[in-house]
Amino acid sequence: MPASFVVPRGGFRRFGPIVQPTMTSASTSATAASSRNHSIVSGPPRSSAARAFAAVAVAIVAGCATVPPEPPPTPAVTPPPVATLPAPAARSLPAKYTLAAWSALPGWPEDRVDQAWPAFRAGCAKLAAAASQALWQAPCAASNAVAGNDAGAVRAFFERHFSPYVVAADDGGETGMVTGYYEPLLSGSRMRSARYGVPLYAAPDDLLTIDLAALYPELSDKRLRGRLEGKRVVPYWPRADIENGAAPNGRRALVFVDDPVEAFFLQIQGSGRVRLAEGGIMRVGYADQNGHPFRSIGRLLVERGELPLERASMQGIKDWGRRHPEKLRPLLDENPSYVFFREVVEPAAGTVEAEIDGPIGTLGVPLLRERALAVDPRSIPLGAPVFLATTYPLSSQPLRRLMLAQDTGGAIRGAVRADFFWGFGDDAGRAAGRMKQEGRMWILWPKDAGPPAPLSPPAP
Repeated sequence: MPASFVVPRGGFRRFGPIVQPTMTSASTSATAASSRNHSIVSGPPRSSAARAFAAVAVAIVAGCATVPPEPPPTPAVTPPPVATLPAPAARSLPAKYTLAAWSALPGWPEDRVDQAWPAFRAGCAKLAAAASQALWQAPCAASNAVAGNDAGAVRAFFERHFSPYVVAADDGGETGMVTGYYEPLLSGSRMRSARYGVPLYAAPDDLLTIDLAALYPELSDKRLRGRLEGKRVVPYWPRADIENGAAPNGRRALVFVDDPVEAFFLQIQGSGRVRLAEGGIMRVGYADQNGHPFRSIGRLLVERGELPLERASMQGIKDWGRRHPEKLRPLLDENPSYVFFREVVEPAAGTVEAEIDGPIGTLGVPLLRERALAVDPRSIPLGAPVFLATTYPLSSQPLRRLMLAQDTGGAIRGAVRADFFWGFGDDAGRAAGRMKQEGRMWILWPKDAGPPAPLSPPAP
């Protein structure tokens, strides 16, 4: 399979965790937001939408420049969001949905659908609690009576309460790309030392977010990032300046890790774990991003003749960095995008979420390994069950199973496009790094609800 330039998942994924692209023989992601976060830039806009975008930015800047915003809370341990659902992006990439028979889903009778049940139940609790999601209340209530460890009972539940719809692009194409992402493990300490000297920062106090959706709904998937400089709003600091101390991060470091390359790729994945020298494991998740566009360091290494295309994978870049430590920092600084993190606490014991040992996705629930997908919510309703038919990484072996669309990613753009969450650790990382397969998708949608539609925001 030819190598390709990778852009995340789950870069940047979502209004929650999101990250940046790199380059590999398969695509990595981010538990994902750069495609939605835009720095404030100068220069003539290129379209009417861009002109509106710039004009509104100026108006908002004028209104807020004299009064600095209140700083966010200090980076204490905070629980994952559970009360609201993310607002949908403008539906600029429409999909087509065609009602299908259950017999049309290849591998549906053989799939261990009970393995996806904890993820479905966690998502159901989230969806059913939103006043705007009434269509989920009946099937979610009915799920209370299902024996979740019985594959036959789970399959019968879906066939009784849902209808499958083939997902196609606006041009009618039913085949798209499926990539992979994972949750890495790093080594670190809460205290800086000679060994642990690479900070993972919480979102800084001076980072501004300007949301244009209220005035321009068509720009609801775009947010400006910037900072105040006197009475002007200017682009936020790029990676090189943040790393060199220009940004007032000061005491905002959550933890210090031992490897700048691993820290860089953690930003691409969007969430991960840190084994602490003091003992225990810290979980971190996406908090915010500086608004600068991503620049692929893999592409740069290929263009400069430092790596052949077939070795410009995540592992190949890591190996190059360890062989050329003196070149590493300047290379990383070529990518101006930077992701900030938050510490994530474990779900309360006895909850459905506690059954799932995964990072928090955009929907606000933990991601179940090999059963969660990052999708484009403009085409795939966030929270919906999805039946996926693809193949295992670098093979033709079928991979057909029930998944849950519970995450998003900056590189996940289009109707038939998904990022497959492989789970935690090195094995998951190897699978994610190699995965770039063709696939088809079917949304399982509540019966009698009409064709699928993007997720509506909850009522205030």
